[in-house]
Amino acid sequence: MELNEIMDVLKSLGNERTKKIYMSNGAKEPVFGVTISAMKPIFKKIKYNQPLAEQLYATGNYDAMYLGGMIAEPKKMTEEDFNRWIEGAYFYMISDYIVAVTLAETDIAFNVADHWIDSGKELTMSAGWSCYDWLLGTRKDSEFDKDKLLAMLYRVRDTIHNQPNRTKYAMNNFIMAVGISYLPLHEEAKKIAHEVGKVEVFMGKNLCQTNIAAEYIQNAVEKGKLGFKRKHVRC
Repeated sequence: MELNEIMDVLKSLGNERTKKIYMSNGAKEPVFGVTISAMKPIFKKIKYNQPLAEQLYATGNYDAMYLGGMIAEPKKMTEEDFNRWIEGAYFYMISDYIVAVTLAETDIAFNVADHWIDSGKELTMSAGWSCYDWLLGTRKDSEFDKDKLLAMLYRVRDTIHNQPNRTKYAMNNFIMAVGISYLPLHEEAKKIAHEVGKVEVFMGKNLCQTNIAAEYIQNAVEKGKLGFKRKHVRC
């Protein structure tokens, strides 16, 4: 399928209700309002195709950008490619659920995520922290540097309440990811979760409901999900 043909298909699959939901969360025109389930048949037809993924992402259309993330071939992407993608990520569904997810499948994920966390830019930082969430939830504990993760937990503890909203949200998720999916620091993550307490995140003027990390970790323990790992980053 060519780009124009895919865009026509996406447009035909869009609906106003989904579009309004996306826009209420931060998407902006152009956006058609295509559900993820409606995109899956397109993905099955295209499979993985990095050149086409780049074309879709470059349209600036939210639905096309999401599909671009679905068909991307992350290991063919360089750090420069990911930096270009994060520059185009204008709201959190793109930064944290397209770009960060795609980055988490690469060998350069740790290095790029570290740079993003130090960027000082809200969505770039949230993508960096979110990438670690995806990494922790899929990779073996042996692939991580325990001391580095511990230092990151301390950084979250000491700075989270002074961060921009989406960065706070991602940092709170990081505590939970460590506490549930990285067994060597489970107890330390629980301790820090209690010290951090409730994290307030505003979406526009509205207070966003966030998980209280200590309660979320404990709930996972009670459900027998400690050490949980997914088989794949992207579904």
